[in-house]
Amino acid sequence: MTKAKILLVEDSKAQAERTKEFLEKSGYDVIWVENGMGAIKIAKTQPLDTILLDLVLPDISGNEVCRWLKLNPATKGIPIVMLTTKDSIADKVSGLEAGADDYLPKPYNEIELNARIYACLRTKALQDELKEKNRQLEELLQKVELLAITDPLTEIYNRRHFETIFKREFTRVTRYKTPLSCLMIDIDHFKRINDTYGHQTGDSVLKEIAQIISDNLRKEIDTVARWGGEEFIVLLPETKKENALSPASRICKIISEHTFSGIASDERITVSIGIASVPDPFIDNSEKLIYATDNVLYVAKEKGRNRIEMA
Repeated sequence: MTKAKILLVEDSKAQAERTKEFLEKSGYDVIWVENGMGAIKIAKTQPLDTILLDLVLPDISGNEVCRWLKLNPATKGIPIVMLTTKDSIADKVSGLEAGADDYLPKPYNEIELNARIYACLRTKALQDELKEKNRQLEELLQKVELLAITDPLTEIYNRRHFETIFKREFTRVTRYKTPLSCLMIDIDHFKRINDTYGHQTGDSVLKEIAQIISDNLRKEIDTVARWGGEEFIVLLPETKKENALSPASRICKIISEHTFSGIASDERITVSIGIASVPDPFIDNSEKLIYATDNVLYVAKEKGRNRIEMA
């Protein structure tokens, strides 16, 4: 079992040696410093379980040390017991106002000191446990939030989240009169892939195509999502229709040349892509842009697939 680590801040060498010896016999790992700046340095660099802090120190007061430690996010959780020969109410209040967790006047009884330390350690253990549970809860919430916006198979955005992004982006481009392009991508003859190789291989193809599309877009600018089944949708902000043709052509070419896992090496998988953009006099909302993109995708498939059509 790991020993609890205690920092003893005491300017009297004789008092420090007596206290350190008692604490070590009680099973604690003790670090001793004789001034406030030394205490701050140790607290910043070493994990501590409790600090025994003398009020009167040769450089800065124990209250100043306590206040600094309690204001610092990295050290504010360390319990502090103030030690002093001053037994006035004002001194006790000032120490507690500085953030001290407990107060023990000198000369102190070693049994009482041990009891105070134990109480501090117990409180810190509960605080650490609560902090860890909060961290785990925050981590879980982040995972839940990610699951809510992510397609579980391809691990790109799902349709619902894409629609949220799309409406927000469309509002922005309408306000600032900037271009916006949309690509609808459909895997050609995907049913035949599933029928020939099975759904597991079909799922693998979907994942690989999602990755290819993602890899050929601008990071943190463009958005790709699984629209449904074997369809993907891409949003290209600040991109005119003629400029959207470049990434669409690149995606189309890379997919047609890619060897997919579980698919015969001589068999090519292709996609058809529809492109629509704003500004366009006939498109005044996000739904119409989706509709226009879907329409030209249909045209691409009608014209033989493995091609790109623009609205």
